[in-house]
Amino acid sequence: MMIQTDFRSNNGTEKPMKSSRTAEYALLVLLATIWSSSFLMIKIALITVTPVTLAAGRMLLASIVLLAILFLQGQRLPQTGKVWGQCVFVGLFSNALPFFLIAWGEQYINSGNAAIMMAIMPVLVPTLAHFFIAEEQLTPHKFLGIALGFTGLLVLVGFEALAGLSQQVTGLLAVLLGTICYSTTTIFVRRYVKQTGIVMSAGSILVGTILLLLAAFVVEQPSQLRPSLQAFAAIGILGVFATALATLLYFRLIRSVGATVFSQINYLIPVLGVYWGSLVLHERPGWNALLALLLIICGVALVSRPQKSPRMAADVSSE
Repeated sequence: MMIQTDFRSNNGTEKPMKSSRTAEYALLVLLATIWSSSFLMIKIALITVTPVTLAAGRMLLASIVLLAILFLQGQRLPQTGKVWGQCVFVGLFSNALPFFLIAWGEQYINSGNAAIMMAIMPVLVPTLAHFFIAEEQLTPHKFLGIALGFTGLLVLVGFEALAGLSQQVTGLLAVLLGTICYSTTTIFVRRYVKQTGIVMSAGSILVGTILLLLAAFVVEQPSQLRPSLQAFAAIGILGVFATALATLLYFRLIRSVGATVFSQINYLIPVLGVYWGSLVLHERPGWNALLALLLIICGVALVSRPQKSPRMAADVSSE
């Protein structure tokens, strides 16, 4: 699950393809629902499945679905060593590591807090971009947004630390590390990857699947597990819907509604993630979690605010 906009459409100036707006917005809400429910599905699967095996099973199903679609469309996996090298990086840092880290972290925290931690990604990306992409500079409102986002993190993690809840802090930090992996991949793809879409997605997910399957058999014993029917269902939903289908919806929506409209999904996912945990698992987010969510969403709003071009600014000042 990557909560991000198109890698080369960050300025929000692209024109969406003509299509039914109502249908596309419905798909946007559907994607937010699918992605936000992944935290709940992970929590359910963890009852009888270990973290690496959970992540590997999810990736295996996703790779089967995406490879089938790729070949049905008459497309092929990457053909050059350079692109496969990029697939290895993306597969490791956008799939294998974050899927494992989030699952591992959710052993110790509730699903709603995991969703809140993931919401920091749109704040992390411009922070990293400032140092690694020359044209990405911090504006005053971006700086304020980053400050609010990190304040939200401190409110969430700091309260748990002060309460002496060491396992919860470890779980939160694991999810944060997974979010950093996603953010790092966003910067890498924007700088170095020319080929995006289902070919890159299928290749990187295939690499991530191989890495996680190897790790599962080395550090865990999948054959000794006795997953419940609920765990099988949760992993199926994670693999087929939250990974494979979500990838296809992501690329469709980027083309149809544009990156600027698509970025609104960043407000829906953490709120829905907290809601699913409360509805199904009866989780009760503390005041610090709700305050952290508010601060992070405000931070995301500020860093996502489109910049006026110099020409637009001149037009406004001359009115």
